[in-house]
Amino acid sequence: MAETILVVDDEKDIRLTLGGLLADEGYLISQAQSKEEALERLEEATPGLVILDLWMGGAEKGFDVLEKVKRDLPQVPVVVISGHGNIETAVKAVRQGAYDFIEKPLSADKILLAVQRALSFRQLATENQILRTRTPKPSLITGRGPAMTALLKTIEMVAPTPVSVLIGGENGVGKELVAHTIHRLSQRADRPMIEINCAAIPEELVESELFGHEKGAFTGADRRHQGRFDLADNSTLFLDEIADMSLKTQAKILRILQEKKFERVGGTKTIEVDVRIIAASNKDLEKEIAEGRFRNDLYYRLNVVPLVVPPLRERAEDIPELATLFLNECLKTNNLGQKRLDPAFVEKLKRRAWPGNVRELKNTIERLAITTPGPVIDSDPSEPGPDNGSQTAKPKNGDFADTECMSLPYRQAKAEFERRYFLSQLKAHGNNITQTAEAVGLDRTSLHKKLKALGFKDWVEVNVEKPI
Repeated sequence: MAETILVVDDEKDIRLTLGGLLADEGYLISQAQSKEEALERLEEATPGLVILDLWMGGAEKGFDVLEKVKRDLPQVPVVVISGHGNIETAVKAVRQGAYDFIEKPLSADKILLAVQRALSFRQLATENQILRTRTPKPSLITGRGPAMTALLKTIEMVAPTPVSVLIGGENGVGKELVAHTIHRLSQRADRPMIEINCAAIPEELVESELFGHEKGAFTGADRRHQGRFDLADNSTLFLDEIADMSLKTQAKILRILQEKKFERVGGTKTIEVDVRIIAASNKDLEKEIAEGRFRNDLYYRLNVVPLVVPPLRERAEDIPELATLFLNECLKTNNLGQKRLDPAFVEKLKRRAWPGNVRELKNTIERLAITTPGPVIDSDPSEPGPDNGSQTAKPKNGDFADTECMSLPYRQAKAEFERRYFLSQLKAHGNNITQTAEAVGLDRTSLHKKLKALGFKDWVEVNVEKPI
């Protein structure tokens, strides 16, 4: 999409000359002949660049416009021009945030070079801002078993196309990594993929984060804010945990998919974008539709290509490679020297159920890498038995399926199961609430609520004998 350049000058001939020159280079042009008109244009839409005459009507009114841009739209570069050029004026403009200063009479070559440099600077600044907020991800999906091989083949086919993709799978299976892989193999890979976790943002802020907001749209909105759809123009937007969106927000997402346009919160200006959507959810969306919590029309718009990431228990053959990868990453990050996994221990890892999937495996390997004193990791001290947690292990006294639990009424048995399950997970992760939450596939807040509901007062000292 072509960048829009706002040209502000009280001389009509200069506006026309600059407008024609820049239009020939493929830019969209907006014009203003006064400070007041410039401020109106800035309220209507955010340009990619402003070319600003400092002297209008015999006064330095351009500085007021420069101040407005740098205060409310700091990401927009400003190239100032002036027929009253001197070192003092140039220094003042640059100190107030101008990207460049060009003295009249204007040179076409200087203008075009300044415009190209300013827009390149803005793009780099935007990408750096995005990258600083992102957690580094592995470059490739790990796994060579049949399930992951089939998934990778589908990814390779769908990635180069612009269609929407819906990724399903349990918590911790790696849905986000699949989204990153699709983006890296797409035609949009030269721009960063934009992400939003719909479950992690308060409902009242989701629309602002997605669509942006105008100054004064709500209490605390002291400046215009670009949303994720703005940032993802000509790129990919990953909507994680999309089932946690309200029906109202779902309707707006549907409109963007249909019309490729939206309005900011508190705004009336329609903004057109070209965004590819990749969505993910650990919930059964067809069940959510049946229970009235998810729009069926949005589901069919997103579900052009459905991908389901298999749980770790269904691809145990990938565990040795994953465990080795996580071990090497942990050793390097924490400067722990050389350690290796004992093959017999790896076989035991393959027999575990892994309810937290790949995320739980990663946390387990990191914990063992840090706490194992010797060079060989051959056991897990948190496991009471040799194959505890495996799918084939027989229940023992104290296990979830013991006689006492099986004889209880359903609701009481369920509560007892959950109490013992979370107790086991807390102990396995050294009573670390963050690691436990990641392993079981819950956020910290949800885990706190669950523990409180189950009667545990303090997860650090928790055990079955100490309910509230």
